Amino acid sequence: MKNILTQTICACAAAGVLAFVTGCQTGNQNSASSPSVAPPVAATPAAAPAEPAPVATGGVIRIKAGSSTPFKDSSGNVWQAEIGFNGGDVVDRDPGMAIANTKDAGLFLSEHYGMDSFSCSVPNGKYTAKLYFAETYDGITGSGQRVFSFNVQGHEFKDFDVWVKAGGPNRAYVETVPVEVTDGKFKITFTSNIENPQINAIEIIPQS
Repeated sequence: MKNILTQTICACAAAGVLAFVTGCQTGNQNSASSPSVAPPVAATPAAAPAEPAPVATGGVIRIKAGSSTPFKDSSGNVWQAEIGFNGGDVVDRDPGMAIANTKDAGLFLSEHYGMDSFSCSVPNGKYTAKLYFAETYDGITGSGQRVFSFNVQGHEFKDFDVWVKAGGPNRAYVETVPVEVTDGKFKITFTSNIENPQINAIEIIPQS
């Protein structure tokens, strides 16, 4: 009897079974003395965060890049704080900085730079997209020092130089692009050539 008990204890220990958790059973595993083990419960995956929705005023979406607060322009239009950018960073310029070629210098005093893309959900249809740029970084002192490419809904702009397009630093330039959205998503992708791509504001205007 002593040998049988010793063999049973050794067999349990060799199997790595902890007596205080599962017991060391040698008979029917469905016995009333066997503890019940609940099946593992699958974890519920966390829901993905919802994409911020653009605010349309009169059907028009206006976004001020780099800004955490809305901006009202000289015509009374409200530009919402930025949404929709993937990658990069933001910067604010001196509020006293003068910007030529615009009545709304404040629209060009914040920017998003170094981004990979911008996107937002819009109804399918035809739009006029307006992209707002100004070279306000004092580290850029001439043409050819910031050159990047971007694609607006399939419309490619290669080797884009804000300095050249605007005619110098601290000057506003607006690129107007007619586009069509067929999948419920308006998208711009950016590619760096020299220095980081940058943008100050985006306006998406539906066409009837």
